[in-house]
Amino acid sequence: MSEVLTERDDAVLTITLNRPDVFNAFNAALHARLHEALEEAASPDVRAVVITGAGRGFCSGQDLKEFQEAPGSIRDRLEQTYHPNIRLIRALEKPVIAAVNGPCAGAGLSLAAACDIRIAADAATFVPGFIGIGLIPDSGGSWFVHRLLGFARAFEWMTSNRKLTAAEAHAWGLVSEVVEGDGLAARAAELAGSYAALPTRGVGLTKRLFDHAYDATLEAQLELEAELQQAATETADFAEGVQAFLEKREPRFSGS
Repeated sequence: MSEVLTERDDAVLTITLNRPDVFNAFNAALHARLHEALEEAASPDVRAVVITGAGRGFCSGQDLKEFQEAPGSIRDRLEQTYHPNIRLIRALEKPVIAAVNGPCAGAGLSLAAACDIRIAADAATFVPGFIGIGLIPDSGGSWFVHRLLGFARAFEWMTSNRKLTAAEAHAWGLVSEVVEGDGLAARAAELAGSYAALPTRGVGLTKRLFDHAYDATLEAQLELEAELQQAATETADFAEGVQAFLEKREPRFSGS
């Protein structure tokens, strides 16, 4: 059985973490397969990506049994396994949607936070996890959760290990939408399809702008905006958008 499944529906790639018996906990094989799936997602004909979990959970974080048995330092293992995949998600110049279908904890929370958009089933829960076993946030968790929630709330949550319901996560702004019952997969597909119909290059460049904006000076941000706007005006989708506007019709973006 593959630890990660991929499925294409037109321009949408769905990546499913597939260790449901352990709530899709990370092990070496899952890391490797996730890396392959994210490389597949970089293909130009993929215009939106969904990451979700098989069974009742999204991802419970590190498989602690493997953690105890694996050789080498945690510093090296983070750099060899978690960090490359987090970097790949942020490097994808297209939207990545986390469809959180159940428990989301530890490095699984970091994975969801690294995505561009998070939606959740009403039964989903969110737990920092790290402090509960004497660890600190890793896999980008401190970077992303801090930016999503602000310093005070992020610090309080990550150090208290409080479990959030989906409704609480929505109220806090951790997720943008909560879906009732078993409708999460359909809603994720609908949302991804709507993003896949947008001018993908423009979406990707906007993603790059917001990644840069958090700690940039105004002058640096203005400079990057000018640079990326130049790139956007050279796309086929820009030409189509202008033509559609002039002809008073809906644009038909190709993603190029």
